[in-house]
Amino acid sequence: MTERQFIKISIEDRVAVITIDHAPVNALDRTTMIELGEAVDEVLADPAVKAAVITGGGQMAFVAGADINEFNDFIKLGSVDAAINAAREFIARGQSTFTKIENSPKPFIAAINGVALGGGLELAMACHMRIAGDRVRLGQPEISLGIIPGWGGTQRLPRIVGPAKAAEWILTGDTFTAQEAYRLNLVNKVVPAGEVLKTAKDLARKIVSKGAVTIAAALDSIGKGRDASLADGLAVEAANVARLVGTEDAKEGITAFLSKRQPVFKDK
Repeated sequence: MTERQFIKISIEDRVAVITIDHAPVNALDRTTMIELGEAVDEVLADPAVKAAVITGGGQMAFVAGADINEFNDFIKLGSVDAAINAAREFIARGQSTFTKIENSPKPFIAAINGVALGGGLELAMACHMRIAGDRVRLGQPEISLGIIPGWGGTQRLPRIVGPAKAAEWILTGDTFTAQEAYRLNLVNKVVPAGEVLKTAKDLARKIVSKGAVTIAAALDSIGKGRDASLADGLAVEAANVARLVGTEDAKEGITAFLSKRQPVFKDK
């Protein structure tokens, strides 16, 4: 694995843990975003990895958001056009990386071990599943800075919690608790602070015990069906099921079930 300044990767039991380690609050500046994009590409390309967990270094923050100094630098460029172009490049980089996570054939789990604000919540929402500590707070506070979420907050948050609640949080900039996030299906589980990473890794290990081709097909069906009509989503699902029937893992899974034994998948 490549050594990076702010992003660390470890792999155990076919689960990669990507740690954003940019003290004090793991803010996403240009360098950290570049490194995160590289780390995601590395995990996706590694055949030894079947799932990934993203978490924050330290105990204070998952990710406290984009580094506001970046936006201040845009303003200091001296011309409106230069500021707009720089902002577009910064936003495009984050959107590209987060979309790559969302569309990944390998599941990504956010282990939200501290505050997840702005770009931090947007990163968590791009993951397929989210585990939150019981004391964390989340939110999209960008409006208080005179801007709005730019890495998917205005798009993913309404799709998860509904447009009315998303509008309330985005337009007020209010933060909210992990418990409220759970109630609105924004996070999968709320656990004691010290158990966030372990819970996320345990969930990832349970998933990687299944076949990689099956995992990818399930994520493909969920992802493509999310914004499609029911009929189109069903067509994607049917095509994936039909394709899977011819795989070695399907033969193994069905044979093992009929033989009353645990399957041994080969990811083929």
